[in-house]
Amino acid sequence: MISRIDLRGDALPEGGALRDLLPRAEFDVEAALETVRPICEDVRHRGSAAVIDWGEKFDGVRLVSVRVPAAALARALDELDPAVRAALDESIRRARLVHRAQRRTTHTTQVVPGGTVTEKWVPVDRVGLYVPGGRAVYPSSVVMNVVPAQEAGVPGLAVASPPQKEFGGLPHPTILAACALLGVDEVYAAGGAQAVAMFAYGTEDCLPVDLVTGPGNIYVAAAKRLLKGRIGIDAEAGPTEIAILADATADPVHVAADLISQAEHDPMAAAVLVTDSEELAAATEAELVTQVAATKHVEERIRPALAGRQSAVVLVNDLEDGLTVVNAYAAEHLEIQTADAAALADRVRNAGAVFVGPWSPVSLGDYCAGSNHVLPTGGCACHSSGLSVQSFLRGIHIVDYTRDALAEVTHHVVTLAEAEDLPAHGAALKARFGWKVPQQ
Repeated sequence: MISRIDLRGDALPEGGALRDLLPRAEFDVEAALETVRPICEDVRHRGSAAVIDWGEKFDGVRLVSVRVPAAALARALDELDPAVRAALDESIRRARLVHRAQRRTTHTTQVVPGGTVTEKWVPVDRVGLYVPGGRAVYPSSVVMNVVPAQEAGVPGLAVASPPQKEFGGLPHPTILAACALLGVDEVYAAGGAQAVAMFAYGTEDCLPVDLVTGPGNIYVAAAKRLLKGRIGIDAEAGPTEIAILADATADPVHVAADLISQAEHDPMAAAVLVTDSEELAAATEAELVTQVAATKHVEERIRPALAGRQSAVVLVNDLEDGLTVVNAYAAEHLEIQTADAAALADRVRNAGAVFVGPWSPVSLGDYCAGSNHVLPTGGCACHSSGLSVQSFLRGIHIVDYTRDALAEVTHHVVTLAEAEDLPAHGAALKARFGWKVPQQ
């Protein structure tokens, strides 16, 4: 059901050589660019009509308008299962606690007497938040996108999610209800590359945005790559992934359940166990057989995900090697299930999010830990962060020098300008002092 990679024995290779030994899904965004390019160009030139046409082709439903009526949002919230509403309320409450604490404040540094640099943080003016549809329903992704944007103070928020044929061309009602619960009234029934293009170029119905965030399929990722520069993006999200670093103290029932929880997302989802315990590896493999047989989405998602090249049990000499492996892998989600989980977690350098011990499973982070579940995939955690309030803020430096403070440093500026053969830079200062460098 799941393959093994045995890295015991010899010393581990370094850098890229180690990464090449580890399981990873094939996710060729570059190849998908040629598919999404004509879609994005069509939306650029024909606006909403193109979004509607491509929605009919890919989602099987013909819309009259891509904008979701306010009445549909209100109705979805009114009809929402009370237990689901309570769970969403708690998810929102916890997410606000964590994300509100992330908000940076303006800070002024006095560089010299009379010379200051202030860094102020300004939210982007307008964001487009993408919420996937298709195999699963993700109201949690509404929460994870909207809450940090709101806490950053973004004045303009728009959500797009694919139209669903069974709901008359509207996005799933639970997604609409989550939007209403968060006070988002600008929602569009648009998915895939056409939704990203709608946000980037604007249409008759939707004003263009400055930033697009949120996970999606390979075509959403390709459209983000194509349009990056015209819009800012959070990341090119690939298939979801979990890595678990565990020793003999871990419970194989927990480990297997957590691997399955990620495999449930998609046949390309990655489930990786890194362990120094042959016994745990064998027990987990046996548990996978038992638990998979008793769950849902087995043949279309879970079995192909676990059997795919992106999933494996990786055996290592010891936990030191295990830590080296998970840092090289740079998982979207990393669980540490070892005797001293907190100490090992503190030494992790590359992960989207780290889950410490047996009582902090990834599923908690997906919904109600308070953390954000929009995280870097495909090894990007070695250079990128998950979605946060900072994703929606821009730092602006404000430079304020008096005449005396400028005079004191003019000779350095002139010297550096001339060293770079840019004399006009120095002249811009000398002009302020009668074309003479002030004496020090």
